[in-house]
Amino acid sequence: MSQRRRRSLALLTSGVLALPLLAGCGSGDDEGGPVAAGQDIAATARDKVADGGVLRWAVDSLPDTLNTFQADADATTTRIAGAVLPQLFVLDAKGRPVANPDYLEKAEVVEREPKQVVLYKLNQQAVWSDGREIGAADFVAQWRALNGKDSAYWTARNAGYDRIEKIERGKTDLEVKVTFAKPYTDWRSLFSPLYPKQVTGTPDAFNEGARGTLKVTAGPFNLGALDKKTGTVALTRSARWWGRPAKLDSLVLTAVPRAQRPAALAAGTVDLADIDRAGAERIAQAHRDAERSPGTGGPAAHGPGAAMTPAQATLSWAVAYGTDEGKAVAERETRAQNAEAAKKYADEQSALRTFTVRKSLEPAYTQLAMNGASGPLADERVRRAVARALDRKELAEIVLKPLGLPAKPVGSHVALAGQRAYADNSDALGGKDLHAAEALLADAGWRRGGKITEPVGAKAGSEAEQGQDDSKTPSGPGTGNDGLYIVGETDGRNGDGLDRGLPVVESAIKTGGETSPQGARGERIDPAGQEGEAGAAADPDAVDDAKRGPARVGEAPDPGKASASPAPAPAKQVRTSGNMLAKDGKALNLRFVLPAGPGSEALRTVGERIAQMLKKVGVNTEVTKVADESFFKDHVASGQYDLALYSWPATAYPATDARPIFAKPEPAADGSLLVEQNYTRVGTDHIDQLFDQALGELDEEASRELMRKADARIWAAAGSIPLYQRPELVAAKANLANAGAFGLGTPRFQDIGWKKPQAAKEELKKKK
Repeated sequence: MSQRRRRSLALLTSGVLALPLLAGCGSGDDEGGPVAAGQDIAATARDKVADGGVLRWAVDSLPDTLNTFQADADATTTRIAGAVLPQLFVLDAKGRPVANPDYLEKAEVVEREPKQVVLYKLNQQAVWSDGREIGAADFVAQWRALNGKDSAYWTARNAGYDRIEKIERGKTDLEVKVTFAKPYTDWRSLFSPLYPKQVTGTPDAFNEGARGTLKVTAGPFNLGALDKKTGTVALTRSARWWGRPAKLDSLVLTAVPRAQRPAALAAGTVDLADIDRAGAERIAQAHRDAERSPGTGGPAAHGPGAAMTPAQATLSWAVAYGTDEGKAVAERETRAQNAEAAKKYADEQSALRTFTVRKSLEPAYTQLAMNGASGPLADERVRRAVARALDRKELAEIVLKPLGLPAKPVGSHVALAGQRAYADNSDALGGKDLHAAEALLADAGWRRGGKITEPVGAKAGSEAEQGQDDSKTPSGPGTGNDGLYIVGETDGRNGDGLDRGLPVVESAIKTGGETSPQGARGERIDPAGQEGEAGAAADPDAVDDAKRGPARVGEAPDPGKASASPAPAPAKQVRTSGNMLAKDGKALNLRFVLPAGPGSEALRTVGERIAQMLKKVGVNTEVTKVADESFFKDHVASGQYDLALYSWPATAYPATDARPIFAKPEPAADGSLLVEQNYTRVGTDHIDQLFDQALGELDEEASRELMRKADARIWAAAGSIPLYQRPELVAAKANLANAGAFGLGTPRFQDIGWKKPQAAKEELKKKK
């Protein structure tokens, strides 16, 4: 999953859409069990969807490139590719790859010995927009661009393509035969999207030719104008499309920052948008207001000015019309501004009544990461103890229960409920058990009431260990504006999470804004406080990192004495840890790094609850809030943390995509630690071997079983603890069909559209 990008995928229910290859998939259908939450897309049969119309769909930003295989591709890149380029395999509602009949009649492994051979039989009607048939030449060009042998191609990944030996034409032009040098279980991940040979045929075309335009496409939509000034990308219905025609005339992707989306929805700028919890609450409140006072335009009991008490209002009026002219003018201006803001808010609330919130769970999960490179967490017993102290169900409920979403903890690192590789392997570590946690800590030598001799002001956790330098570790894909950082993504559910690709790092629930200032390293707080003898006088964490100087203990020196000699080393103060744990003269302090920006409130709430849970077993956490832009790059990827919360996108191809996340770190030639994407720095040779075996196992059930075994080992190693699947909240016009919260599936762009009036009326009656 290195430089992975999330794809915005979703699928409409196969029964409604009558897609034969998207329905049942054989005897393995029950593997993985049911999804945690189904799609919420207002699934509607095509004959009840009107022909024509425009849909304006919010995205976080316009793409820097239209080539999904480049490092700076984002979720919008992938959304565009999903609508205009061949996707040989898409994801069904359970996040499982299935052949796309618009492009494939069949694709299967036809030989296993002496080498794996996959035969693709293409849809005989499949052509590029220039009229040329899709064929072997396109497959060959993409393989050569992505196999890693030619460094002139600036590619972000080559996984799978590097295992191909040759590609050739089959018996007819509609057959493509791919022979692998090494067996590859995730062969379905390849060639989706498939670019025309005009894009992949030469390094120049690959590197620059598809950054701002795609001259040749092959999807239900064509790429229209990409307008940087207006922040829009227009996709128009393709006249050459051989499948069921797109219902919409055009699909306009519009860049709107998440904080501005409620206003954009109300203003009619967009019709469909991923929103945060605050945005969802505004829409829900708009509907409650309409039910309480239909047709009235009275002042809202919420929004700007709603918190003003009668006494405050009376005082404001008195000042505005009082004898002090200077204060009166200023107060009248303030009152006018407040009135304008209240009216604007009321107008927006009225407009938001035409929207509904569609809810599901994203193809991504949030985890507690523990840095096992150094410090107390280098001891597996301590990591396991931290995990056993957590109530994962309670943490899931904090985020998901208020949204009316199922709050079952995630039980796997490599798949989500519904996917065939999913199994709850958390028993390999064990659930919440405070006695077991305390026993593990005691076995590791940590005791309550232990003597503390370290200098006052000493760094906590791994920062106290200077032997580990991860400064040259490959940096992660970046950060997002979230309360959940999703590694490998840059857009909030605008791209796909399951279908490999796209970088993400983004928030799960963005709930409104904290605006407390912080420096580069952020504000430090201890949400649980101090207990026992390790009270305020012994608290080295009460001061911000940037302001902390050498601690001074005891009486000040005699001012009459000269002080030209160097300052003495920090004095050691013998004290006890009270109800907290200590070992070898050091308290058990873990630095817990959290993002500080707006939209991270839910994540911080979860982090502070974790700190409280750990305190019950004697583990103190030093919660450090850092700027969003530095959270991932400067802390998680560089190893400057003990505990952190961030998210990984799920994948339909875990043997390929999950391996870099859990691979055992290896020393690099310069002495640094090469961690790939394993930012916990916890791994084993056995886990690596299981991934390698799964990747080369062509018996798919056996490959999935190897992945489950690897997952159990990952649980046992306790480097990362999956907590909950991210919520997905989407605001949509009530009469919009086949779009919304796609969950684990892939959007079927040609079926998205506006309900016919009669269908919309029938839907409204059902709700009543």
